[in-house]
Amino acid sequence: MDDSWTYTPPVGLPTVLHHDRDMVVIDKPSGLLSVPGRAVKHKDSAESRLRAQLGTVYPAHRLDLDTSGVLVFATRRKAERELFRQFRERLVQKTYLAMVSGCMKHDTGLIDLPLRRLETTPRSVVCHANGRPARTRYRVRYRTPQRTCVELYPETGRSHQLRIHLLSLAHPILGDRFYAPARIVDAAPRLMLHAWKLTVQHPFSGQPLTLEAPPPFAIHPPEGPS
Repeated sequence: MDDSWTYTPPVGLPTVLHHDRDMVVIDKPSGLLSVPGRAVKHKDSAESRLRAQLGTVYPAHRLDLDTSGVLVFATRRKAERELFRQFRERLVQKTYLAMVSGCMKHDTGLIDLPLRRLETTPRSVVCHANGRPARTRYRVRYRTPQRTCVELYPETGRSHQLRIHLLSLAHPILGDRFYAPARIVDAAPRLMLHAWKLTVQHPFSGQPLTLEAPPPFAIHPPEGPS
C-alpha cells in the first residue's frame, strides 16, 4: 500500500490502433494517465498527447494509470455521446489479461463481490453492507507453481474491481502497488494487468468493431502454446 511514487510516464505518442472521423483508439502504456490528473503537475496524459497531435478528442472511458491496453476516444461530440452510452449501459465487451501470484485452482469462475470506494484514499474494498454490485468472470490461460495467466471479463466497471476481485481469491496481480504485499509488488516491473480486447458498436455505422492491443507479457506457457 505504498503511495510514494513519482509520475514518470513513458515518452511519445501511444500506438494508435484505430483512427477514423468519429474515434481514435490507442494502446495506452502502463504509467501514463488516461486523462489529465487533478494536480497541475500531472496534466500530461494520453488525452493531452492525442490533443496535441490530432486535435480535440473526448475520452469514452478510462484505464488506471498502471493498466495498459485499449483506450477509446471520440473525435466528435455525437460520437462521444454514443460511445459513452455504450459504456454506461454495459454494452461494451471487454477482455483483460492479468498475471497473478500463485497457482489458481479453478479453470473458470465468477467473482461476485460488491465494492465500495474509500473516501480518504484512492482505493476500494469489498463491502457487503452498502457496496455497489461488482462481477468479474475469469478463465485461466496457463499456470505455473508460482503464477497464473488469466483472462478477465468484467461485467461491471467499479474502481480497481479486477485488482480487488483477484486479491479476494488470494491471487493478487503481480506488481499491484495498491493492494499486494511487497514481495508481489517486486515480482514484476509494472502492474501485470492489460486491457487486451474491446468490442463496441461503431458510433456512426453501428457495426461491431473489435480492437486489440498486443499483450505486453507472455500469455502462453513457457514451453509454448498448448
